[in-house]
Amino acid sequence: SLVEQLGLGPLKREPVKTLQINVGKLCNQACRHCHVDAGPKRTEMMDRATAETLAALMANSPSLETVDLTGGAPELNPQFRFLVTSARSLGLSVIDRCNLTVLFEPAMDWLPRFLSSQEVALVCSLPCYTADNVDKQRGSGVFERSIEALRLLNSLGYGLPGSRLSLDLVYNPVGPSLPPPQSQLQARYRDELREHFKVEFHRLLTITNMPVKRFAEQLDRAGAYEDYMELLVANFNPATIPALMCRTTLSVGWDGTLYDCDFNQMLEKPAGFTEASLASAAALASLAAVEGGAIATGRHCFGCTAGSGSSCGGELQPA
Repeated sequence: SLVEQLGLGPLKREPVKTLQINVGKLCNQACRHCHVDAGPKRTEMMDRATAETLAALMANSPSLETVDLTGGAPELNPQFRFLVTSARSLGLSVIDRCNLTVLFEPAMDWLPRFLSSQEVALVCSLPCYTADNVDKQRGSGVFERSIEALRLLNSLGYGLPGSRLSLDLVYNPVGPSLPPPQSQLQARYRDELREHFKVEFHRLLTITNMPVKRFAEQLDRAGAYEDYMELLVANFNPATIPALMCRTTLSVGWDGTLYDCDFNQMLEKPAGFTEASLASAAALASLAAVEGGAIATGRHCFGCTAGSGSSCGGELQPA
């Protein structure tokens, strides 16, 4: 692989600090860039038995620091509350990857105060500070409802200066381009949202669109897939390799299958460490079992290593 040719590999797993759990593909939105291909008609959902398996795994894994809940809209899964409270009772940090508009779905009025009472860190999608760009990517009226949701979260203390209730926003490019420098865009977001909407947040995370699922299909339809891949490859940055999220994050699918990252999960690419006996969370007594294992890679991995790099926590190398 290129990583090995550069003397930076092969990629191996370090102790797992973050367990990223995809609880299912049901979502109240159907965004154009979604690498999960999530939407209102998806039926894949994590069940209670799998959630209980993961809670036991959390308890038996001393290296674990954070549980990162994603989907779909993770809050729509009935196991969401169980997973949050299980992790928090162990003293683990919990991240909820929230699309904001889910707060206003029917029967979800419990959600904002539950999140704040559990001190769940929120990572919220807002691909632009203008309505046109957001609605183009995420659907008509999404921007207005997102701003309403951010104001609600601010009223509970989320995103305010000095608050323990963490509220970060996520920027994805609308089209086939790399994100701009994170610090510069964060300053622009802060000015625009504060001035025009009186909204506060803590950090802006810039994430490169991955050529996976719905975004890949969009590129194919436009005849732009190979051009986008060439852009990613041309901007490969070896300095991003040490900070790649796959080194310390393990991804779990809604059915308990293990993957090296959320993107590999959507491609159904088996984890590099996997023997048949380690393919499922139910087979692990502890996350220590995957330490030192190989990491499966593919062409899409150039999305995490292009430019300033990209991860679920934003850019890897400040510009």
